Amino acid sequence: MIRFINEHRDRFGVELICRVLRPAVQGFLTARGYRAAVGRAPSARQLKDDLLVPEVVRLHAENYGVYGRRKMHALMRRQGWEIGRDQTERLMRLAGVRGVRKSKRVFPRVPTRPRLYPRIS
Repeated sequence: MIRFINEHRDRFGVELICRVLRPAVQGFLTARGYRAAVGRAPSARQLKDDLLVPEVVRLHAENYGVYGRRKMHALMRRQGWEIGRDQTERLMRLAGVRGVRKSKRVFPRVPTRPRLYPRIS
């Protein structure tokens, strides 16, 4: 939400955005809370995410962009990162990468089974 306010604060102002979105978004912050959040130093989680997101992108590209959460988690553990499965999934979402999904079964338009009875013309 802070990013949204930063993008639109010149047009509408912080107070107005916070006043309008407060009833619509559960737990939305006030203008005072926004200013406190902007001035606050980044958390340990944010710092670690900033470090790990480029690593996730690099490893995903090195593995032909096919690794999903499970394999990426195992790969990062092998690389020496102390990281959980859910954290890996969250970082992959932040990085905008996803694994390749198995395709659905394809049904041909033309039947491929032989007919039981010959066609009479």
